Amino acid sequence: MAVLFAHSSYFSFRNSQINQIQPKCSLQERFSEKFTLSGDEARGLGFSDAGFMERRTALISGLGLVSGAVLGFPGDGLAVKQGLLAGRIPGLSEPDDRGWRTYRRPDDKSGGHGVGWSPIIPYSFKVPDKWEEVPVSIADLGGTEIDLRFANSQEGRLFVIVAPVLRFADLDGDATLEKIGPPEKVINAFGPEVIGENVEGKVLNTEVAEHSGRTYYQFELEPPHIFITATAAGNRLYLFNVTANGLQWKRHYKNLKQIAVSFRVV
Repeated sequence: MAVLFAHSSYFSFRNSQINQIQPKCSLQERFSEKFTLSGDEARGLGFSDAGFMERRTALISGLGLVSGAVLGFPGDGLAVKQGLLAGRIPGLSEPDDRGWRTYRRPDDKSGGHGVGWSPIIPYSFKVPDKWEEVPVSIADLGGTEIDLRFANSQEGRLFVIVAPVLRFADLDGDATLEKIGPPEKVINAFGPEVIGENVEGKVLNTEVAEHSGRTYYQFELEPPHIFITATAAGNRLYLFNVTANGLQWKRHYKNLKQIAVSFRVV
């Protein structure tokens, strides 16, 4: 039986000295490979003309570029393979009586963060029918940390980030959200990596839920319109993000929230 503890608040991060968790490195610091795309090709991938870097000498500048790559969906033609198996392996169930499908990350799906990292613990979530997996692209600044994308052109999109906990806190063994910190510290630490800008004044609501003994922090931010569900398992932090444009958010808010709160590490 799921136990849900909820509270709504407007976070104020005006006092930046209150035990904030500082990410050990940001997404943009992890990528300095040279892109040789033309301006037109870059715009086709959702980048601005000025968003490219020289190999080994310059880092990607501006959190706005992070937002464009993380929240955007580059073209399907840039699907990549992670490890020995293709990154995309079907994991959707048949529709239930409401027309919703359950996605469970296949045990055989590849992906990880290099030598010494344990396999990614599977996760699951529910989406309405006609939501489909979108290939993760080499243009994603999140690289292998963006484990999955789904989208429906009429309703919205989602993406899953699976990041090493050590980037956020010095913890040994199995990590929990309680060890990392309370909701306001967690959202202040990873929120900028998800939306590409400071989260101060953007967090409308937060909820703390417990399912099968695991704690989940659930946030609603605006702008941009996005639900973020966070939990920890093994040596990783899981960030499940559901976003949409203004019109989609207005029309499909209830379904988008249902998707967000359905996320579980299994």
